Amino acid sequence: MKRRSFLTGAAAATGAVAAASSFPKPSLAQKRITAVMVTTWPRDFPGLGTGAQRLAKRLNAATEGKIKVEYYAAGERVGAFASFDEVASGKAQMYHAADYYWKGKHPGWAYYTAVPFGLTYAEMNAWIQWGGGQQLWDKVAGGFGLKCLRAGNTGVQMGGWFRKEINSAADLKGLKMRIPGLGGDVMAKLGASPVSLPGGQIYENLVSGAIDATEWVGPWNDAFMKFYEAAKYYYYPGFHEPGSMLALGMNASWWGKLSKNDQAIIEAIALSENDIMMGEFNYKSGGALKTLVKDHGVKLRQFNDDVYDAFAKASEEVFEKVRGHSALAKAVDDSFRAARNTLGGWTKISDQAYLAQRNRALKL
Repeated sequence: MKRRSFLTGAAAATGAVAAASSFPKPSLAQKRITAVMVTTWPRDFPGLGTGAQRLAKRLNAATEGKIKVEYYAAGERVGAFASFDEVASGKAQMYHAADYYWKGKHPGWAYYTAVPFGLTYAEMNAWIQWGGGQQLWDKVAGGFGLKCLRAGNTGVQMGGWFRKEINSAADLKGLKMRIPGLGGDVMAKLGASPVSLPGGQIYENLVSGAIDATEWVGPWNDAFMKFYEAAKYYYYPGFHEPGSMLALGMNASWWGKLSKNDQAIIEAIALSENDIMMGEFNYKSGGALKTLVKDHGVKLRQFNDDVYDAFAKASEEVFEKVRGHSALAKAVDDSFRAARNTLGGWTKISDQAYLAQRNRALKL
């Protein structure tokens, strides 16, 4: 598939459709429910777009068409960033998006995609499910007439594409960089000019020189976007998105009128997509990274400790501003910090310790 194809809205993806056999089959007498889903992703875009399309298809299949989801990619019904208002207003019933796009409406939204020095995929699931994260998400979303569920994750993202090497925090000053969320606020603290662009507009802006650098996702998606044609330095790891969660956002009034059975089906399919998408990103990114370096001359670089320490200092300044926004923003940040402390202590001697030893012993 060529990169241009999704920008022009090419043919729809074909994804695996799996019905949950444990759910009761709807009778013919049951009322059919139409749900319009709008997204922030181009049609057929690998991972993000195809994951959202898969989610829509599996919702149709699991209910045997009782809930009929009409899917619209970014720009097909509304623009990518107009998805929020389309669903909050009730003009559409669902969106699939990264909720940090809405941080201008309330900074609490940022925590439900990823924040600087935040949670990995496994840690995010633990916080949402067991650490009070979902309850606070419900409060943030409820203030805008929405109900949100986990529905995808990209894992730890790359630090971004740069035209020059980044050897110190001073090298970031003056850069125009596409980077949304609180990560963009951190870059601003360090003298860069953050720009928020939907995926379909990044390549042209990078090639034209309208932006000097960009982050997007990781090797699988970034290779598809051909960012290497305009910037050769590819930095890791991304401090800004350690486990970027995607959301199925729904109009709260519409959600509240569904039966408990229908709500349970939607939640089950959304949570399964959360797992499916993460597995897909993990599996495909390794091979894509090798191709980028071997075939396209990409220069893989790791941010040094001095640069990372600068990210950390600026991040704390950003978090302090968030905490001052409102009582709810402070409550979200308090909950996030408590989860990070608890989970970080455990993963240090579990996942991290094991992976370090495994990779050392096997020379991976």
